[in-house]
Amino acid sequence: MLIGVPKEVKNHEYRFGLTPTSVRELTALGHEVIVETNGGKGAGFENEHYTAAGAKIASSAREVFEKADMIIKVKEPQPQEYGLLRNGQILFTYLHLAPDPEQAEGLIRSECIAIAYETVTDHFGSLPLLAPMSEVAGRMSIQAGAHYLEKGQGGSGVLLGGVASVTPGKVVILGGGVAGANAARMAVGLGAQVIILDKNLRRLKELDLEFGGRVQTIYSTRDAVENYVTDADLVVGAVLIVGAAAPRLVTRDMIRRMRPGSVVVDLAIDQGGCIETSRPTTHAEPIYIEDNIIHYCVTNMPGGVARTSTVALNNVTLPFVIALAQKGYRQAMLEDRHFLNGLNVYKGNITYEAVARDLQKDFVDPVSLLQ
Repeated sequence: MLIGVPKEVKNHEYRFGLTPTSVRELTALGHEVIVETNGGKGAGFENEHYTAAGAKIASSAREVFEKADMIIKVKEPQPQEYGLLRNGQILFTYLHLAPDPEQAEGLIRSECIAIAYETVTDHFGSLPLLAPMSEVAGRMSIQAGAHYLEKGQGGSGVLLGGVASVTPGKVVILGGGVAGANAARMAVGLGAQVIILDKNLRRLKELDLEFGGRVQTIYSTRDAVENYVTDADLVVGAVLIVGAAAPRLVTRDMIRRMRPGSVVVDLAIDQGGCIETSRPTTHAEPIYIEDNIIHYCVTNMPGGVARTSTVALNNVTLPFVIALAQKGYRQAMLEDRHFLNGLNVYKGNITYEAVARDLQKDFVDPVSLLQ
């Protein structure tokens, strides 16, 4: 199979779909890899690293899309890329389709086979291809929040860890999954007061044991969200409903009642955001202020640490890329129902139920299309 990796074109996105190590694995199996020139440079990988691993260098993204049987990306295709996809071409990347009808229409029109990293599952009921980026984003959320709490950045002037004789800052984390837990680890490490809200009692017990009483674990209700959010210095939105648009847990009224200069970091922004006042931002302009509260809603946070993120992502995606290349998409997904959960769009059909529901499209059972 000829596998293509175009350079990411989203604002300040420096991650890249394949590392030279991954390329070497694929070429050793007899597959061809073509990468766009300087595509991996932002993650610290030069063209010569790829040629040494057996890849060919393309002069443009168009060349990559035209030649490749399968496209490996990191972020969802941008509008200028929709028309480069073609019937039957495999696209393997993060998609986050539920809040993005424009992208969905672009993929439907292309009649490509779009497989989303974020909806692939495993035997443990988790999301193995989303997890590493959730780890990165969770940890970055506290870095970002601490930075924008500084007075010079427009924040309230609170040091999350406090000092002797001064109460530490209060961090409220909505969601105790991978992103939320990693945010908590960073916040606890800084010495902040940390509260995690979640509806999963088993998960709350696990977090309570993990942190040994250093965080408060709270069952999430409307009252609890309101009480804790309005008293927080930093709120991290880390809720997730697999494949679906994020629920809006934090209302505008709650935001208005927070102390001026407090910060919210909405990690759910890829799925539409869990805070009513959230809207997507970029690394070029990461924040805006609304109702006196700083909002950080960058849709590709892990792109800011592209080297770490690219390697971490490849560590989990490579086995699936190899399966697609070795077996073809039909066999690879029919043999593995967890991998099949990643299929979101198949030749003009929406094949993931939550995406179809949120986009008000017809859902088509993927098995009926692949058999």
